[in-house]
Amino acid sequence: MAAGAAAMTVASRIAWAQPYPSHPVRIVVGFPPGGGSDITARLIGQWFSERLGQPFIIENRPGAGGNIGTEAVTRALADGYTLLLVLTTNAVNATLYEKLNFNFVHDIVPIASICYVPNVMVVHPSFPAKTIPEFIAYSKNNPGKVNVASGGIGAPMHMSGELFKMMAGIDVVHVSYRGAGPALTDLLAGQTHVGFPTMPASIEHIKAGKLRALGVTTAMRSAALPDVPAVSEFIPNYESSTWFGVGAPRDTPVEIIEKLNREINVALADSRMRARLAQLGGTILAGSPDDFAKLIANDTGKWARVIRAANIRPE
Repeated sequence: MAAGAAAMTVASRIAWAQPYPSHPVRIVVGFPPGGGSDITARLIGQWFSERLGQPFIIENRPGAGGNIGTEAVTRALADGYTLLLVLTTNAVNATLYEKLNFNFVHDIVPIASICYVPNVMVVHPSFPAKTIPEFIAYSKNNPGKVNVASGGIGAPMHMSGELFKMMAGIDVVHVSYRGAGPALTDLLAGQTHVGFPTMPASIEHIKAGKLRALGVTTAMRSAALPDVPAVSEFIPNYESSTWFGVGAPRDTPVEIIEKLNREINVALADSRMRARLAQLGGTILAGSPDDFAKLIANDTGKWARVIRAANIRPE
């Protein structure tokens, strides 16, 4: 028994001494495939795989506005082998859900931000409005008859739409889906009228003429869609962007956090990665774990004010 215990101790020391990562890593995405979070996770996962020599596997765990995937990561071993694709929704959910089985700010440690992207206000080509003023006028003339698709309560699509609805003073009907991918599918099919998907998820459909872009939700126009106006050109001070980053369970070793942060920042300095993110409408957000923590804190406060003003409640 003593010999066995000694052997186990040696094996354990050898395992801990192995350079990270020594086996596959999971990146959990709290939404279905096809949305901006999934696309971003796959881009950074491929980079990690090529640079660090181990597979970084994307695991989609949709449900409850991303909370199912987030909770799974908070309960995982803090060994660097389970990561979370963090996005704006996590900051929203901190206020939206009064009772969660985790505390996002406490239980997830920020590693690095990746980028932020505009959401794009899009309509099906059959919709009569071709501009934002026309959309507002149509909605006011047809109160309660325009459907707005979203990827779920509190998702970026939803919050961008709620902010627009509130600032434009219109009455539209929210239709919630289990993720941006399914919401986009029905929007493409003409089952719903308007949506605010992220640019990575919608830009190819816009370029192909399958969706008509009315405006981007960032304060300024996007270089990826330079002919599409910013919503703020018609609704002053409107701004709603979606950011993405990577987090890990609390107590993940600092050396792993620092290594992954360095790798993400190297990726964001790489010309190929920058070009790919730019094609998707992304603006680089390189920085330290502390920089990412500040971004999360600022957005948590912003969306808390919108949630309370609009009296938004989870399903």
